[in-house]
Amino acid sequence: MTRRVQGKIALVTGGANGIGRACARLLAAEGAQVVISDIDEVEGQALAQEIGAAAVFVRHDASSEHDWQQVMVFIGERYGRLDILFNNAGILRKGSIEEASLEDWHKVLRINSDSVFLGCREAIALMKATGGSIINMSSIAALAGRADYLAYSASKGAVAALSRSVAVHCRQRKYRIRCNTLHPDSVLTDMTRASWPVGLDPARMTIDSDPMQRTCLPEDVAASVLFLASDESRAINGVELRVDSGQLLMSI
Repeated sequence: MTRRVQGKIALVTGGANGIGRACARLLAAEGAQVVISDIDEVEGQALAQEIGAAAVFVRHDASSEHDWQQVMVFIGERYGRLDILFNNAGILRKGSIEEASLEDWHKVLRINSDSVFLGCREAIALMKATGGSIINMSSIAALAGRADYLAYSASKGAVAALSRSVAVHCRQRKYRIRCNTLHPDSVLTDMTRASWPVGLDPARMTIDSDPMQRTCLPEDVAASVLFLASDESRAINGVELRVDSGQLLMSI
């Protein structure tokens, strides 16, 4: 490891599983002190113990304003600053415009979009004195749209637009805080696997088996998070980075 985020303080929401878990491991391996936040206490605690002294777990409902405030108090008291925020917490719900319920719509936007609004707002208060990097998880669905995942597509579109606004706001106020979005296509996690047909071999759906496949691994996304978290990306702000193996271009 090259210690690309040595000494930085990072918060990874939805950090107990999937992409968040891969990012927490990589950021810690590259020198960061990582706060793993999630509602899954069992997996979150286990991951923090696995990583060791470079990680700590806090229970955190990312859609709760109160929880965000408490997490930021914890980080401020323990570390005195925050350098990296990866807003990763999210859910996936299937349903087209004719199938989706208002309840599902509200739940998806609350967890996927409200959490990012709250995270950005609270992080800026802690970051603005010293600067930092905010990385928000969006999706290729925000750019192309998915007919069968209406609420999810809308929630990720909101994340992209919000992030551009945050990037401009921070630059105008000379905060040295940059804000970028990641737009993966399909990523092999437990959450996405649950929506696949029964009996389908996930290994056959990844770019490792066939470059024409659209599914990548959580570690592929984590590598992009590491770059945007590091000082190597200090001139990159307001960018929508696609991690999709060219899938969006193939659909044009």
